[in-house]
Amino acid sequence: MRRLLPLLLLLLAPALPASAQPSTDTSPFPMKVDRLPNGLTVVRVPFRSPGLVAYYTVVRVGSRNEVEPGKTGFAHFFEHMMFKGTKKHPEGERDRIVASYGFDDNAFTTDDFTVYHSYGPTAGVDALIELEADRFRNLEYAEPSFRTEALAVLGEYHKNESRPELKMEEQLLGTAFKAHPYRHTTLGFYEDIKAMPEAYAYSRTFFERWYTPDNTLIFIVGDFDDAAVMQQIRAEYGPWNRKLAQVTIPPEPPQKEKRTVHIDWPASTLPRHVLAWHSPAGTLTTPSAAIQSVLGAYLVGPTSPLYKELVLEKQLAESIRDDSYPHRDPSLFALNATLKEEQHRAAVDAAFNRAIRELASGKVDAARVKAIQSNIRYGLLMGLEAPDDVAVQLAWYAGIFGTPDALSRHLQNIARIQPEQLVSFAKRYLVDSNLTVLTLTPAAGGKP
Repeated sequence: MRRLLPLLLLLLAPALPASAQPSTDTSPFPMKVDRLPNGLTVVRVPFRSPGLVAYYTVVRVGSRNEVEPGKTGFAHFFEHMMFKGTKKHPEGERDRIVASYGFDDNAFTTDDFTVYHSYGPTAGVDALIELEADRFRNLEYAEPSFRTEALAVLGEYHKNESRPELKMEEQLLGTAFKAHPYRHTTLGFYEDIKAMPEAYAYSRTFFERWYTPDNTLIFIVGDFDDAAVMQQIRAEYGPWNRKLAQVTIPPEPPQKEKRTVHIDWPASTLPRHVLAWHSPAGTLTTPSAAIQSVLGAYLVGPTSPLYKELVLEKQLAESIRDDSYPHRDPSLFALNATLKEEQHRAAVDAAFNRAIRELASGKVDAARVKAIQSNIRYGLLMGLEAPDDVAVQLAWYAGIFGTPDALSRHLQNIARIQPEQLVSFAKRYLVDSNLTVLTLTPAAGGKP
């Protein structure tokens, strides 16, 4: 999973007891944050949801951390292994306990982090804390189990390769990046996935290196007894004492000329056209991540002239969108068009480039920028209906930016963006020497 939409959290009414006073800090939540002596960050957010709680564990390890040759895909693969059991709770026992309480329980991996999430009854939170602390401290699996799961991951790759999106992502990243681990997807290179069954010893190294308390944040959102939860967390997670490894992530050298890559897709689908420029890392101390969040909507969002022209009026494209979100390291700002027909490719490409030139020349609609900022901050408020909705957004942005209040601060940065900053960004980054173009043409010219 590579993308979640940024939902509004800034103005969500906090679920405070009647006797409590509203929070005066920038977050709307009565957020409590503790850092254990071993470095584990524990965030609790009361939410008006009687009898329900969301429990999210964020480990800041993703495909960006896969630096050794031949060992790509391990962050995603290890997500699977984390469900294999411990000496105390052998394989299958955790699943039975979690199911007995009715928890919705799963995980996902991105370029920059991995998230384990459970959502269900408050009555099961004590059991869940014990289970989670046990597997993060004491994961155990035998080599036969490891080999079996490696084959399952290979099967997952084969399932995904039947869709053009995986090939597009592989080709785009492999063309745009030459050194940084962002050059491969979270699934990893195919040859590395095939070789995984022989990497049992390395998998143990991966666990020791990245699954450490000082590289982990826990988010608990919903209805729970804070004092009791923290007492148990200190007892269960306190003995976890591994330290985060210091591993150098290779930087990506500057791109100096336009790159292109083409895919002839052997089956019927719609043609695709992607423009992707190298872009700065997402941080909370610079406006780059916030600029890109606004810029994507400004260029190809539903209020944009491009959307009106290409999708609604001329109907040259089935859809247009931006495929960008903040990353820990410099990544890509990408615009993606799904074309109605192959013959429309040149017109769509010309329209994209015209819009970018106009912006870089200083032509910017300040009123629309302001409306986009408001829409990002307010438009998706109705999606936050349950603790799980809140927890996943907090976890996502904490995984990228590394701090519990990351989403709130990111949205504050978005609110501060000025129209001229979009112009400056376009002038500096949306230039041909920094551009990678991906094209996909399906069999029979593109009619599904």
